Amino acid sequence: MILASQSPRRIELMREAGFDPTIIPADIDETPQPGEDPIALVGRLATSKAQAVAQAHAAPDELVVAADTIVTLDGKVLGKPVDAADARRMLQLLSGRTHQVATGVCIVRAGDSEPPTSFVDVTDVTFFPLTEAEIDQYVASGEPMDKAGAYGIQGIGGRMLVRGINGDFYTVMGLPIALVKRAIDAFKQDNEEAAAAPLQP
Repeated sequence: MILASQSPRRIELMREAGFDPTIIPADIDETPQPGEDPIALVGRLATSKAQAVAQAHAAPDELVVAADTIVTLDGKVLGKPVDAADARRMLQLLSGRTHQVATGVCIVRAGDSEPPTSFVDVTDVTFFPLTEAEIDQYVASGEPMDKAGAYGIQGIGGRMLVRGINGDFYTVMGLPIALVKRAIDAFKQDNEEAAAAPLQP
């Protein structure tokens, strides 16, 4: 199995679920298409990543798992901050409000003529109202700088900023691992059933 991501959080979640994937990150153009809905975008990027890695690196019948995560507020995507000032701007936007985190997942079996398994899971995240001092303290920790929406729910951000969530915590981390495990198990079951099926005369 290949995980088409070098995210430490996704790697950790896959290993905790009992998988030991080869890590081969995808190199694709992630530019949104004109007028593309954020949910459609995250699904398309996950599928493009999985297919690119499957075509270039996977052995026949090997599974490739890919994911992409975005943070959206009022239908607009909040990416990774470019600097501390940008991180403060995002956190000010999120302060006291509910936003959405969407993770798209795609699982491809190399050489399979069947379409890939893909889905997008969305979780609502509500922030406490944040003071400027709290925002400055969090930005100074350095945690926001490599994360979409300028925060990480599994780190200081989850203990300091987040009032509550409605949905899957692991979707916010970047991989809804229970859904992924079920999808992978379905691929394995299909393989076992195919192997056990009698040959047609």
